Amino acid sequence: MLSKNLLTKLNEQITHEFYSAQYYLAMAAYFKKEDLDGFANFFIVQAEEERFHAMKYFEFINDQGEEAIITGFKDPKREFTSAEEIFSLALEHEKLVSSLINDLMNIAQEEKHHPSIGFLQWFIAEQVEEEASMSRLLSLVKRVGEQGHGILMLDRELAARTFNPAAE
Repeated sequence: MLSKNLLTKLNEQITHEFYSAQYYLAMAAYFKKEDLDGFANFFIVQAEEERFHAMKYFEFINDQGEEAIITGFKDPKREFTSAEEIFSLALEHEKLVSSLINDLMNIAQEEKHHPSIGFLQWFIAEQVEEEASMSRLLSLVKRVGEQGHGILMLDRELAARTFNPAAE
């Protein structure tokens, strides 16, 4: 059984994950407007992953015999000026999500709730990958700049990204 505190925090994480999906869709919209469909694809796939993560929390809460509570969230930022700004914001956002998941793990460990500890381990490992991915892409965007062949090559690379929940 989940404590009231842990249940509340897990439900809040569902909201954070759905917000992340919306945030990344707003970023995809910017790239669509800029005719960088590969970059847009990257963030559309990222949004799909975030919705998948939200549903993992949803299912876990229900599997624990509790009720998942779905709430609204604030509108995400939707005005951007550059790819570099977006990847900087995305990296910052992933670091925030990592801290939220680490806080959840701390609660689960304090309460010795082993099912939650096991469940959250996957998300902690996932966040290492998420931060590394955003950091790498930010570095590449800084290196190639916003115009020219480099950004187009990176756009082509990002166009190949697909969502594969089986690999999750």
